[in-house]
Amino acid sequence: MLEYTAVGAVALVAGALTLFSGFGLGTLLMPALALFYDLETAIAATAIVHLANNLLKLALVGKWAAWETVIIFGIPAALFAFFGARALAELGDLGVIARYSLGPVDATVTPEKLVIGLLIGAFALLEGKPGKGLSVSMKWLPVGGALSGFFGGLSGHQGALRTVFLRRAKLDKRQLVGTFAACAVLVDASRLIGYGAGFFGEKLRTLNEEGRLGPVYVALACAFLGSFVGARLVKKVTLEAVQGIITAMLLGTAASLVAGVI
Repeated sequence: MLEYTAVGAVALVAGALTLFSGFGLGTLLMPALALFYDLETAIAATAIVHLANNLLKLALVGKWAAWETVIIFGIPAALFAFFGARALAELGDLGVIARYSLGPVDATVTPEKLVIGLLIGAFALLEGKPGKGLSVSMKWLPVGGALSGFFGGLSGHQGALRTVFLRRAKLDKRQLVGTFAACAVLVDASRLIGYGAGFFGEKLRTLNEEGRLGPVYVALACAFLGSFVGARLVKKVTLEAVQGIITAMLLGTAASLVAGVI
């Protein structure tokens, strides 16, 4: 019951946040799922929820998207998301760096956890103040797309870089929301292909046989509900209202991954 409550609450809040901030769902949901699944499964399950939710968001706000910006930024993002997903698969095959006990907790440090934890920590600091103090020329939009896409495929955390670059694209708030959704759909579709149909078939079949797919279904439903709530609040809610909470949660998750606790 704990996993349903925890994952559902995170997905509901994050689904609303991500509509107007450009990030939030993958940022918060992946660590929540990682408490109950192995890291690769948590990232892949998050990608499924993320894509389904982004398709819903695209239906809600896609009419506002600046499609020229989607092409310039989103196509490189989608291409490099595939390579990031393949890099994740390679990291998963590198074995264990260290094992130790911390009281009742048996910790396992792997290259995968180490890299993902450090990335989450770095993006937590970026997402705390997305783009403030950074000056990015419009000519760098394709590079920004490639970087955000690669890290999206690797860890699911592409929102910070996407926000940094697209906030410089001279879009109004509604265009920004629509463009976020369109680019996110491209990245999610690409990284799901990169993770591989075989991986998903095996993982999902195993989880289904063990009766452990429930939290994924709950996350989907709650993220959908959060998107509808966010669509109604998009004109009222400011990003600054949630930055501190997101940053603190991410830094805690990053430290736990690097230490091998989760």
